[in-house]
Amino acid sequence: MDRINTVEKDINAYITVTGESAIKEAEKADRAIASGNITPLTGIPLSIKDLICTKDIKTTCASKILETFIPPYDATVIKKLKKAGAVMVGKVNMDEFAMGSSTENSGFKTTRNPWNLKMIPGGSSGGSAASVAADMCLGSLGSDTGGSIRQPASHCGVVGLKPTYGRVSRFGLIAFASSLDQIGPISSDVTDCAILLNAISGYDPKDSTSVKQDAVDFTRSLKKDLKGVVVGIPKENNELEGIDPEISKKVADSAEVFKSLGATCKSVSLPHIKYAVAAYYVIATSEASSNLARYDGVKYGFRDTDKTNLIEMYKSTRSKGFGDEVKRRILLGTYALSAGYYEAYYKKASQVRTLIIEDYKNAFKQCDFLISPVTPSTAFEIGEKKHDPLLMYLSDIFTLSANMAGITGISVPCGFSSNNLPIGLQIQASHFMEEKILNAAYKFEQATDYHIKKPVL
Repeated sequence: MDRINTVEKDINAYITVTGESAIKEAEKADRAIASGNITPLTGIPLSIKDLICTKDIKTTCASKILETFIPPYDATVIKKLKKAGAVMVGKVNMDEFAMGSSTENSGFKTTRNPWNLKMIPGGSSGGSAASVAADMCLGSLGSDTGGSIRQPASHCGVVGLKPTYGRVSRFGLIAFASSLDQIGPISSDVTDCAILLNAISGYDPKDSTSVKQDAVDFTRSLKKDLKGVVVGIPKENNELEGIDPEISKKVADSAEVFKSLGATCKSVSLPHIKYAVAAYYVIATSEASSNLARYDGVKYGFRDTDKTNLIEMYKSTRSKGFGDEVKRRILLGTYALSAGYYEAYYKKASQVRTLIIEDYKNAFKQCDFLISPVTPSTAFEIGEKKHDPLLMYLSDIFTLSANMAGITGISVPCGFSSNNLPIGLQIQASHFMEEKILNAAYKFEQATDYHIKKPVL
């Protein structure tokens, strides 16, 4: 709590700091430790992205429309963390309803990158990544709809994992795009990431998209060597537009690290990846249009009480409660789902999604996992892309295809740019192959020292 009080004024990572309840939970953890009744997460301070429901604690989605919303229940992942003895120190900032790549779309504040306070921390889980990088917690839970865990992890020099769709319960996650959203951990190193994934994964009957899988101890997968492992390098890595040469070089250098660890590298192709951004923003906005229809001022959240006519109240509540980016995506999604355009847009995007899934299936027949950049550039200046939505959308060009396919991916630090900003390496594997990418990321981490470096605050 002292650390949060010291640096939060510079970082703006937290929307709500739960100091009083955190101290009580810490005292409870002390008693558990004294009695020997502990787990790897007993007493560990964590931050939680502010779209994961926490009982009796405000959950806002960084939106004015939910500014006063207090859930009456805990999300399944929160129940699991409480059972494991973890301590929540606060709810962290994000792009409103997870719609953004920079955490500039928050309805309350702009989070800053601990490595350079003029830069964005990434998004939409920017508060999660910044709070970990700035040592304001030891780990965090974020959500990833198109790269929103991996991208801020890359920009802040920490580790972020997007689990396979269905690996972690989404019950209590306030939805942006239901077929794409997935909760996952952000931590300072791969071991911590595996420990957090152990705690939150597993089948949940309350989530209809949850998949029954045998329990796995992901920390055990960190002990395997990489001899005989085949690393796939998509030839499209350097064909997608706008990639920074420094990032391309760090990914190429990372391939050499894997070779030194006994792996072999092979070129593969993901021919339909170039269509991923366009298809993603049709599917994601369409689902957002549907999911966000519930925020109408009637059931919960903000209501414009000045309006006495029901229709005017709907209009005014949504106009005042939602930010510009959320409104933009609702409009795009409503248009794509409309009677005259559904076939041309949503149906076509869904067909492209199927082609991307097939691309990954074919690639994973040839290799164990894929490596690529996480983002086309390092963290950019606050305000630099805020008024160019299309340019901002391209920030997720390397990550969103994993959400389209439902596969798993991780970002692990792989170097720094010439202006001392972190660069992340993305490792992707097929469905429910988290053990593979955690092992690969751990071995890479042990062979390098990028994760050891910390921002000076």
